Amino acid sequence: MEERLVKQEGFKGERMFVLPAEVLREYLGHPLAGRLYLTDVGFFPYAKNHARVRKTGVEEYILLYCVEGRGRVEVEGREYRLEENQAFCIPAGRPHRYQADEQDPWSLLWVHFKGEDAALYPLDECRVVNALPAEENRLAFLFQLLFDALEDDYSLGNFIYMAQVLSLILAQLYCRSYTGKGAQNRYLTQAIRCMYRNLGRAMTLDELAEEVGLSKSYLHQIFVAHTGRAPLEFFSRLKVEEACKLLKATDHSIGEIAQRVGFGDPYYFSRLFKKAVGVSPKKYRDQPLCYSERAERLLHPAAQDPKRA
Repeated sequence: MEERLVKQEGFKGERMFVLPAEVLREYLGHPLAGRLYLTDVGFFPYAKNHARVRKTGVEEYILLYCVEGRGRVEVEGREYRLEENQAFCIPAGRPHRYQADEQDPWSLLWVHFKGEDAALYPLDECRVVNALPAEENRLAFLFQLLFDALEDDYSLGNFIYMAQVLSLILAQLYCRSYTGKGAQNRYLTQAIRCMYRNLGRAMTLDELAEEVGLSKSYLHQIFVAHTGRAPLEFFSRLKVEEACKLLKATDHSIGEIAQRVGFGDPYYFSRLFKKAVGVSPKKYRDQPLCYSERAERLLHPAAQDPKRA
């Protein structure tokens, strides 16, 4: 491996830990310590002139989390910009280089890690991860836990602890943040919550798209991909589901329930309800609770079809 460190001196206030290979080998056979483990970790504040060039890569994954400032990362000739509250993972074995911006150098939390559980995260995709704004302090806190553990002894318990903290860092970035399908899930969740807030009125696709901040076509694409239904069709199903609850739990008239779920015309509501559930609202109310199996199947197809779950 050919590696070039462009800046050799340290950074004021930096923290850096490198675990001795002999110590690592002692614990790699333990399932809680060896499936995901760090080899190096550190923090470079205001890392002016910081740069690395590795023409053949390294054996570990390298996670870079930009706390502030900015910089760039290049992997196999493709460049990625990294800014405040963004992270990037350089896959193991990939030629790469990275450097801080000259005018606004990054402050960088970073960790090198290995282990078979790394394959459980989308680390080979080479993409910038936008962490949630509220996660900045949380991620910094998790890195601080690693630093604190490394200042303690090299015990098995500490290695297990560090493995769990490292997995939390990866989960925080790759399982909760708004990137790729995660972004679609965020928009889907936001749209459905908006629907629940507005069950008592009619809502147009224009209004829903504006509320979420997406085009109508992209919102439609997300709903079809994740639910198998168009947005307004999904909204109607939520209304019917709410009506089912009200029919069983209250003595309100069918007309009142239609109003509560946003239908001014009770006859139209009854036709829609029967089409969705298979029986009229009155028959649904009169049947015992165990009757609602078909309604559950129609309203929640994912529960019946594992492929849609």
